[in-house]
Amino acid sequence: MINKIYKSALITGAGDGIGYETLKRFLKEKITVYALDKNIKKLKILQRKFQFKIIELDLTDTDKLYKELSKLKVDILFANAGIGRGAEGILKSSRDDIEISTKINIESYLHILKAIVPKMIKNRKGHVVLMGSLAGLYPQISTVYGGQKGAIHRIAQSLRVELSGSRVKVTEICPGRTKTNFAKAAFADKTKANKFMSGFTLLEAKDIADTIMFALSTRWRSNISTIEISGTEQSPGGVPIYPVKDPILS
Repeated sequence: MINKIYKSALITGAGDGIGYETLKRFLKEKITVYALDKNIKKLKILQRKFQFKIIELDLTDTDKLYKELSKLKVDILFANAGIGRGAEGILKSSRDDIEISTKINIESYLHILKAIVPKMIKNRKGHVVLMGSLAGLYPQISTVYGGQKGAIHRIAQSLRVELSGSRVKVTEICPGRTKTNFAKAAFADKTKANKFMSGFTLLEAKDIADTIMFALSTRWRSNISTIEISGTEQSPGGVPIYPVKDPILS
């Protein structure tokens, strides 16, 4: 159960996957929700059953982002929207992959924080939840996406310090591989996308939503700063070794 001091929330990337699952949890808790996404098809269907507000917005449109969000006053911010373009690494990424994913995965997070958090501080109440990733905590062959999620990790840590004394809490959720539409956007090759989403028992959106609900249920005196969650069969870390056929001998 979400801490009763929280009455309203903004969720970005609410139209599918983890955002959509978390939206349903919030609605069951009678939270007033603003659900933001570029694709609002599923949100429109859900709106037939639950009452909440939809914000149709492309997060690369910074001017519209501030226009829509600066007028909101919410207790919970779940910054969840992201894109997997560039997940194969910088050598296989296009210029567009790098530019678009950086705008969504880093820049939009900063602009959303700028638009929403000052009113939390003024209200002396709030909880910011940022969607990180295991890719941001451990090195892997994903310079673009991993680097962007690494930036979110540092943003979350720095925001905690910046908000000291404000009574606003910050939590970063760092999931491992999760059964969502991530791979479809990350890989143009369907075979690679299918391979990425198979091979072991993946987490599901409901698992991540459980984790978010736990962080939001805690008493005000405790702040869950970082949650790392992976499939039981997925172990991050390790030291990869790739021998080369033509070493330079000195």
